[in-house]
Amino acid sequence: MFELVFTRRFSMAHRLLAGESERCALPHGHNEYIRAHLRATNPTALDGRTNMVMPFQRAKGVWHGFIDNHVDHALQLAEDDPLLAWFASNEPRRARRILVTPGDPTTELLACLLMAKLNAFLAADGGALTCASIEIEETPTNTVRYSGDPLAVLPRPRAAPQCWWRRADTSISDT
Repeated sequence: MFELVFTRRFSMAHRLLAGESERCALPHGHNEYIRAHLRATNPTALDGRTNMVMPFQRAKGVWHGFIDNHVDHALQLAEDDPLLAWFASNEPRRARRILVTPGDPTTELLACLLMAKLNAFLAADGGALTCASIEIEETPTNTVRYSGDPLAVLPRPRAAPQCWWRRADTSISDT
């Protein structure tokens, strides 16, 4: 079975309030690589003419634009982080650049959220492809890889059931 694999780099900042690391409770950043592995939903033989599952540009275009224009340099905060209220009151324009997560924005959670978002994009494009797995390299020595149904492991959001990671738009929060 063919897999189309696309890699993108992005910079981010987050803070983790629920964990045990005091270092991670302060906003800090990482330069991350995200690698998406796509597979045909209904695999078939190559057609003898174009011999592609899907043209690369079509398969990765929306996804790369989303990562480059919305995820890159976004601040990632939990939906109950008090910094969200501060940004809403003091810098509402910048508040739109905050990627809001259900609980701490760990790399594990981000992998599932972004896999769900990618699957929403792929379904909106006809559903010929699905994301088989996603990897996020947080540091050169720490990588998270998830395969499976991300919606089965994601925590329940406080927002509406049609939260940002289920929609095929460029949103990164429901605030």
